[in-house]
Amino acid sequence: MTVSWVFLLLASFLASTVEMVEALTIVLAAGVSRGWRSSLIGVGAAVVALAVIVLILGPALTQIPFGVLRLVVGALLLLFGLQWLRKAILRASGYKALHDESAIYQRELSKAQTQGMVLRAGLDWYAFTLCFKGVLLEGLEVAFIVITFGAGSKQVGLAALGAAIALVLVLGIGFAVHQPLSRVPENTLKFAVGLMLTSFGTFWATEGLGVNWPASDAAILALVAVYLLISFAYIGVLRRRRVLAGVAA
Repeated sequence: MTVSWVFLLLASFLASTVEMVEALTIVLAAGVSRGWRSSLIGVGAAVVALAVIVLILGPALTQIPFGVLRLVVGALLLLFGLQWLRKAILRASGYKALHDESAIYQRELSKAQTQGMVLRAGLDWYAFTLCFKGVLLEGLEVAFIVITFGAGSKQVGLAALGAAIALVLVLGIGFAVHQPLSRVPENTLKFAVGLMLTSFGTFWATEGLGVNWPASDAAILALVAVYLLISFAYIGVLRRRRVLAGVAA
């Protein structure tokens, strides 16, 4: 197994874990407060919708020439990864609140408990739509990562395996404890995923432009190290800026 395959599996697993933890929080809040039948039907409907989207997009990507595909996929991953990395840097430097899954769960639980009961097709419509939208939106991010990673490396199965492991792990633990997975270091995971997405995006986009990286796939390790150092530098600068702003105030 090459370096890129290891990073591909790890990135797919970590990114999927983050999104699935967030989806699980929504489903648990709906299920506990509104009942499980409508909530789980909403989850099932979202999964079917995601499967249709993947079945449409997956084969379509295989029709694109591989060099062009790597350029497009790399650019998308680079943009996506930089967004994650930006938020992680702002959280680490104190400019953005840390993601708190327990607080989000309590907020969703309170909202669900105060909503009136509207029945449509025999379903609690609030619970159904809440779970459908939550799972669909978080699932789209997982699908995007799996499809782009898989297409960019011709290893869709490996990317899907990382997502499947995350799904089994998150669902198993979540439904065993019936609580949001607040102990998962989600902010750290998002930082790590941002680094990986940005590094893969840079690697594949430049390869799509015809650039041959020294040391081939091992160059991804160097890119991770470079982006990590840049991120730490930004965090240090932003923290000092906050301290100076506090002193001036």
